[in-house]
Amino acid sequence: MPPTNPPSVPPSGPTRRVTAKPPNARASRGAPPPGTRSAALLLLAAVFDRRRPLEEALDQLPAAIEPRDRAAAHRLAAAVLRHAGSLDAVLEPHLRREPPPVVRAALRMGAAELLLLGTPAHAAVAATVAVVPRPFAGLVNAVLRKVATEGAEIYESLDRERLDTPPWLWSAWHAAYGAGGVRSIARAHQQAAPLDLTLAPGATPPEGATLLPTGSWRLPEGTRVTDLPGLAEGQFWVQDAAAALPARLLAVRPGERVADLCAAPGGKTAQLATAGGIVTAVERDPKRAARLRENLARLKLDVTVVEADAAHWMPDEANFDAVLLDAPCSATGIIRRHPDIPHLKRPKDVVALVEAQARLLAQAAKLLRPGGRLVLATCSLQPEEGEAHLARAAALGLVPDPIAPIELPGLRTALVRGGTLRTRPDMWAEQGGLDGFFAARFRRA
Repeated sequence: MPPTNPPSVPPSGPTRRVTAKPPNARASRGAPPPGTRSAALLLLAAVFDRRRPLEEALDQLPAAIEPRDRAAAHRLAAAVLRHAGSLDAVLEPHLRREPPPVVRAALRMGAAELLLLGTPAHAAVAATVAVVPRPFAGLVNAVLRKVATEGAEIYESLDRERLDTPPWLWSAWHAAYGAGGVRSIARAHQQAAPLDLTLAPGATPPEGATLLPTGSWRLPEGTRVTDLPGLAEGQFWVQDAAAALPARLLAVRPGERVADLCAAPGGKTAQLATAGGIVTAVERDPKRAARLRENLARLKLDVTVVEADAAHWMPDEANFDAVLLDAPCSATGIIRRHPDIPHLKRPKDVVALVEAQARLLAQAAKLLRPGGRLVLATCSLQPEEGEAHLARAAALGLVPDPIAPIELPGLRTALVRGGTLRTRPDMWAEQGGLDGFFAARFRRA
């Protein structure tokens, strides 16, 4: 995801806006283009029925589907995924029995268009009926007409935050962050995230971008990065403001040898390289490694990319000055950007991921020279994928190197237990929120 050593981190205080009108940010109201609903059904079937990530399903849509239909289908599917629990609660009074999965998905789509996306009722109902199997056309027509007349009132009366959050996540966040915290996090997940950028050194921010206190630049939700000038020239890369923090906290100095473990897609790698580090980026998955190379080539950065499992990788010359481990995790901190995550992850997944993170941390510690620095990060809201690793780090001879308040301008509330970082999606609510991240910094004894 994530450019540079922020032109030294900007001072805390009010955000600064580049003058000019922001690019088109929100999806236009009205009926989606023809073909959208069929494509959206394919996306929802991939997530709900086959438990495949939404972005992967988008890449696998038939090539014949037009780009505008792909974009609109993604928007529609994301709205359903983000609000599935609430949409089901609106539909339930009008269903006598559970419909087949494709019909359930179509009803959710139609309800999302009526209640969330502002599609005219006649267009939403007629177009949804057209994509369901013929024997169910009458049912879909009748149910969506009811939703069109009565659904808004029912929808407004619901506890949408709780309905749209899987019970296991609600319980985990309640235990970790309290009753107010879990509700605030769930409320933040109701909205899509804005587009954050990290700029390459000397680059000019896009028109309409707002400078955040931590040095990232923000554009409104719905901004299409491919429409921004400077993308192909490597002027910036996409990276949430929270995702940009771990590499900054590593505080790489020119000439230092740095290992970036689990590096794809390369935003943090780019930060380390533009800070002057001699970077080795390690990525296990060949497809992700290819994407990493493509991104680094676009940014014109000289980085050594190694395809290897970071849990076992040990080069001839270890003794790195600094190591960044952004470990694979449940990704519950980035639900605003990936609303399929609550429908894909299960508690048992977290257990397996914690074990993998522990193995990666143990290997990362071996790569450091004495006195070298290590930052462990996960884009998860689950404490077992964050704070629970502090004891493991101590057992590996890693000494805490507390983060100082001055390193987190505008984010003092994210500095928690023992000088570690814990961002949440409900932080910076008035500015559009933030991804959920945990990060801790250590030195090798």
